[in-house]
Amino acid sequence: MTTEQTMTDNLLSSLGLDRPETGDDAVVPFTLDKLDTRGRVVRLGAALDTILSRHDYPLPVARLLGEAVVLSSLIGSSLKFEGRFILQTQTDGPVNLIVVDFDAPDGMRGYARFDQDALLKAAEAGKTSPADLLGKGHLAMTIDQGQHTERYQGIVALDGNSLEEVAHTYFMQSEQIPTQVRLAVAQMSTRGDHRPRWRAGGMLIQHLPPNGLSAMADLPGDGDFDNPDMVDPDFVEADGWSEAKALLGTVGDLELSDPDLSPERLLFRLYHETGVRVFPPQELEERCTCSADRIEDMLANSFSDEERRDMAVDGEIEVVCEFCSTAYRFNPHHFHSES
Repeated sequence: MTTEQTMTDNLLSSLGLDRPETGDDAVVPFTLDKLDTRGRVVRLGAALDTILSRHDYPLPVARLLGEAVVLSSLIGSSLKFEGRFILQTQTDGPVNLIVVDFDAPDGMRGYARFDQDALLKAAEAGKTSPADLLGKGHLAMTIDQGQHTERYQGIVALDGNSLEEVAHTYFMQSEQIPTQVRLAVAQMSTRGDHRPRWRAGGMLIQHLPPNGLSAMADLPGDGDFDNPDMVDPDFVEADGWSEAKALLGTVGDLELSDPDLSPERLLFRLYHETGVRVFPPQELEERCTCSADRIEDMLANSFSDEERRDMAVDGEIEVVCEFCSTAYRFNPHHFHSES
């Protein structure tokens, strides 16, 4: 082996690139040490296609839900404990409800509810952007660590903004962490396949000074840069963070979702001049947490005998999971016999 080859191998090893490139349904953490920035890249393929194709959503709804799944994967995959990250929107727009559950460390599921008539009117008017479909309302991000712990929840307004913009606002106001997010969802066709497949990609970067030291001034006021009463005229953004954001802004949607461009190659393409260090990928999967036992417990503990009898159709209670569409059927007399 030549000296040059040895130096190359050592460089690849130091950057975390001396391993096979990552494919679909995985998240890749990375750091930009010279820019005091860390981040994650997610690439979703079959897992996202399962979530979106299961309900046969109209295309604009599927894309919006896909963005929500990507955003939840970027945030939920950072949890250092077994628990759930829940992203939920409730709005007055054509897509009035989105719920995405990320079951740490690697499971995800998602569901969207929409008004068909309002969606048709929006499509006729050419208003099918994520901001148009969401309308006004709020987005809640909840972290649930399980029994015997309190839930943490942050809420931000949805006022004609995209999910990317709302994520920036959430981290500025709720976490006081400078954050930038890019999301992309697309359908791609391959020869011989009977239908296009959904896929997506996303990247999240955050400015975090090393060792907890402050490398940049505190965020002005409450982090709301559009509020003139809260703006600090002396605020100066760190050069490293400005550079990290500017480079991320050059990424196109196709690059984020391209199945032939691995997260490692994308990161190297963006940040090789400033230095990027990647870490082992974390695989993700579509996984619903519903079960017959959970639904049975819910029916037994949340409803009276009379209410369960009213639910019965042809002698059975049918409960369909909104996430995975699995149907569960129960005999109402079963509950009465146990009460």
